[in-house]
Amino acid sequence: MLAFVSAAAAALVVTGCAGIKDQYAASADAQQRMAAEAAADTKAGASVDTQATYLKLVEQMQKENLWFASLAHIDALEQRWGISPESTRTRAEALRQTGQAIPAEAAYKRLLGTPLASAGYRGLGLLAGTRGNYAEAVQLLTQAQRRTPTDALLLSDLGYAHLRAGQIEEARLPLMQALQLRPDSTQAQANLALYLEVTNQRDQATALMDAHRMSEATRTAVREAALQMRAPGGLAAPVAATAASIRGEPIVTPLALKPSRWSGVGGMRTAIQTNPPASNAEAPFSPNSIPRGTP
Repeated sequence: MLAFVSAAAAALVVTGCAGIKDQYAASADAQQRMAAEAAADTKAGASVDTQATYLKLVEQMQKENLWFASLAHIDALEQRWGISPESTRTRAEALRQTGQAIPAEAAYKRLLGTPLASAGYRGLGLLAGTRGNYAEAVQLLTQAQRRTPTDALLLSDLGYAHLRAGQIEEARLPLMQALQLRPDSTQAQANLALYLEVTNQRDQATALMDAHRMSEATRTAVREAALQMRAPGGLAAPVAATAASIRGEPIVTPLALKPSRWSGVGGMRTAIQTNPPASNAEAPFSPNSIPRGTP
């Protein structure tokens, strides 16, 4: 009996030692894993906390129309990494969108000698348009377009500025380019429809609006804008709000100069072929027609 108890006790001691060793090993492995995970988190955090990623955060806020909040983050961005053309561009856009035209103009002008000169000229052109100086807007937006010729939203702004400056035929090329580069852009669709209405190509305008399934409110806005622009002195006068927009219905107006955003050098998509004739009001409009020569 004594021998059995001694043997059992010895076995228990051996088993206990082995269990303690296993616990120590498991604890050490867990600590190593935790240390590795912490190191990985620290490294990931360091890689995210960069000027480029902070700038993307600001740009995302601006896409969500958080213009005032973005100004605070631009201050933080520049305090940490200094002023750059990119931060100046986002600041200029935020200032313009929050109704601070004078400091926005100064910020846009600071971009003219940088790689983002196109954004500077575009912003200055948009400011000129909001002041009703569409001839100046055309000149400035043309400078921007020469630097970023495939920016569809910029082309749409330029075409609209041509229309409001009374340069009707000059509006056709950039508006056609805008829609073919960005056929999904409701602003480009509305501006081209406006051009067709202004030039009395109403069948083509209707076909274009049908092809893109524009709402009745949007169609009304386009037609009323065209009527005002065809009226004596209508090109210089601001386009009034429509009853549909007052009622709060979803509407895409052809007024591209005010709500435009910077979009880089975008517009590289393959476009559907849209090429209405410049003066033939009888020719039917087809969104899939093949262009013949320069539009």
